[in-house]
Amino acid sequence: MIRHVRRVTAACALGALALGLAGCGEPASSNGPPKASPTVPPKPKATPKPTPKPTLAPGPGGTTPVFERGTATKERTVALTFDADMTADQGARARAGERFDNPQLVRTLRTLKVPATVFMTGRWAEEYPAEAKDIGRDRLFEVANHSYSHYAFTGDCYGLPRVPTRGMRADVDRAFGAFRKAGVEHVVPYFRFPGGCYDRAALRALTPTGVTAVQWDVVSGDAFATDTDAVTRQVLDGVRPGSVVVMHCTRSAAPTTERVVREVVPRLRAKGYRFVRVSDLVGAARGA
Repeated sequence: MIRHVRRVTAACALGALALGLAGCGEPASSNGPPKASPTVPPKPKATPKPTPKPTLAPGPGGTTPVFERGTATKERTVALTFDADMTADQGARARAGERFDNPQLVRTLRTLKVPATVFMTGRWAEEYPAEAKDIGRDRLFEVANHSYSHYAFTGDCYGLPRVPTRGMRADVDRAFGAFRKAGVEHVVPYFRFPGGCYDRAALRALTPTGVTAVQWDVVSGDAFATDTDAVTRQVLDGVRPGSVVVMHCTRSAAPTTERVVREVVPRLRAKGYRFVRVSDLVGAARGA
């Protein structure tokens, strides 16, 4: 459209010179310079659609696939992942002052320029919508689904209440809905089972959601830990090319995590490691 307007404007200017007119359709005036043609504002550029994040092909029998580590790569890459945990019944504790968020950890990741994947529960996004939105709009991060309720998808999972099989898909969908309501961007189609507990029935139940289940190969041990050095050693000893490290983004349940990150990041970089998001590892695995 802009090119068409410019062609019409040029034609009008040539006609004005030939006919002694000041502009297209306006008589010439001897009382001053000709009036300028109105400026046509350019059309706003369309916002590009985000590139869909890679998922793995379905598992046996078409069930939800499970990703644990980027085994297809020899490159020294590692993905730090952080579970933003809050169960559906912890609202009273939050109102009493318990903090399930960790803004300082997020600031440290930004300062160190560390990409990361945050596995967020829907209940966490409801409790901290501004923080959820802030994390989700930062291209350094990506937000993945950690269920709405943080209830277990199997029996006997660290004492967590259990989601009935028929309610598993709804729990995952509810978390995605909470992200949308909070305005969270950069949401990726990955799901982490609360407690990492799953079985074949849970994988079948989540098949319609189209997610890839993401586990880990390095347990940081930051949950309820108070010894920063011990957690740091556990991470450094466990990381290998393509590793997925599980950590937590909750101050009350993981008070050492931010300090661990400040120790681990420069030491892994000194060993030649590059930090990536889970989507980068899944993409490499899918393309292998």
